[in-house]
Amino acid sequence: MSTDCLFREDAYLKECSATVVGITDAGGVMLDRTVFYAASGGQPADRGVLTTATGDTITIMKASYTDPAKSEIAHLPAATTGLNLKIGETVRAAIDWDLRYARMRMHTALHLLSAVLPYPVTGGAVGDTDGRLDFDIPEAGLDKDEITRKLAAMIAAGAEVRARWITDAELEAAPGLVIGTGRVRLIEIVGYDLQPCGGTHVHRTNEIGNVRVTQIEKKGKQNRRVRIAFA
Repeated sequence: MSTDCLFREDAYLKECSATVVGITDAGGVMLDRTVFYAASGGQPADRGVLTTATGDTITIMKASYTDPAKSEIAHLPAATTGLNLKIGETVRAAIDWDLRYARMRMHTALHLLSAVLPYPVTGGAVGDTDGRLDFDIPEAGLDKDEITRKLAAMIAAGAEVRARWITDAELEAAPGLVIGTGRVRLIEIVGYDLQPCGGTHVHRTNEIGNVRVTQIEKKGKQNRRVRIAFA
């Protein structure tokens, strides 16, 4: 049964009521709907708690997809011993909001970094206080202070961040946006960036706060790793 991933439509939703629809062999709790982001695309999974109708709490350490199509999410408890959840039981799912919001801010900042440095991105990671992107750049000479200044200007602009699903017509008209076919979620930072992404982001860039480039590393002949952190 597919999980209704509420975070895709509202990243600011902190909790929801849900029904237990299954328990995996590893003890993961399957819900019909969830606010928990499952690890994907360089963004770590949310942490939080499930609260039963009787008031018992189950600490959730992470959430992960159980299928290649990324349609089902398992919520993995810190301890499976004594887990007495029943199929059909109603629970309250709540994320660690401070952790999620920090990652939303950093993830959005990394989108801006890719706009400052318009090179192919070969990898990346979203952290709680920092993040990084790997770029396919043939020449060195990147300036940390200059990149920081450009990021600061984009953040201060308070540009709107929009999420939408690409249509079949757009997919055919802009094949460079995606790999493969099917419905793809796009994140647009108005005036700066448009790219496919399934992660969570803030509504406006000025929510990000101050960031700075902390390190630029050479990771290969044509690969530069740029790290940023909250200032």
